[in-house]
Amino acid sequence: MTITHLVTHSGGFHADELLSSVVLTGLFPHAELRRSRDPRWIAPAADRIIFDVGGDYDAARQIFDHHQRPSPLREDGQPLSSFGLVWAHYGRAYLEALGVPAGSIEDIHSAFDTRFVLPIDLLDNGAIEPSVAGPLSVLTLPALFESLKPVFDDPSPTADDDAFLKALPIARSFVEAFIGNLAAKGRAEGMVLDAIARAGASPVLELPMGMPYRSALEKAGAGHMLFVVMPRGPDWTLNGIKLSDDTFDQRADLPAEWAGLTDAALEAATGVKGAKFCHNARFIAVASSRDAILKMAELAVKAVRGE
Repeated sequence: MTITHLVTHSGGFHADELLSSVVLTGLFPHAELRRSRDPRWIAPAADRIIFDVGGDYDAARQIFDHHQRPSPLREDGQPLSSFGLVWAHYGRAYLEALGVPAGSIEDIHSAFDTRFVLPIDLLDNGAIEPSVAGPLSVLTLPALFESLKPVFDDPSPTADDDAFLKALPIARSFVEAFIGNLAAKGRAEGMVLDAIARAGASPVLELPMGMPYRSALEKAGAGHMLFVVMPRGPDWTLNGIKLSDDTFDQRADLPAEWAGLTDAALEAATGVKGAKFCHNARFIAVASSRDAILKMAELAVKAVRGE
């Protein structure tokens, strides 16, 4: 039977049912999204999907709540919110509807679950505290969604529903952008692996354009590579390789004597015509041509090796 209604609870909203709504309205664009606590609406039926309300989790009956006891858990024992339940059952179809290639769906489904869905699940269930984000806690995605709720003294009887519907396209933009970036990362990985193979034993990786590359370096076991060069508009860049996403530390820094220099001063320090800029933190340098940036890369490698 065709899904005609997507049902969640009325009143205030949280990130989990808002993000569940993104997935379900994207997959069933012609279904009506109804926010209600009326027992007639939250009773399972073949033509509706019920989420974050109803006191039950039963995929066969299309009801996805997590507030009951015992509450649903992941295989590793971590708690699920309605978002985790909806993603587990409808995420792959949603990715297909977004045009994700069939061969990438499993990888992207898993990566999105780990990096985007799981934090929402944990926070919604109180398994982690917002304070883990420190002073950035008020800028996390769930907190920003909370800020879209109506103020306490909004007199409109439809204030909550109006706010929810205004928040929905904002939430959708984050979900689709995150998935788009995961898909792009997958496309980039193949290109980077090809470039690593071409580079062989060289400590410098040359890429045809700006793209994510660190995960491919790790996958290829290319620990010998110290720097990456790539075009950026009319210029070329020489980049350090971060040790991880959680640090600014690099495998190797650019030479200390280049730090903060530009144009003629950097040309004098490097002896390279066309050298234009080196960041004071020594993680990126810019030159006006490929030849110039490769000469700077050669100098940077020699400096690291003490040659």
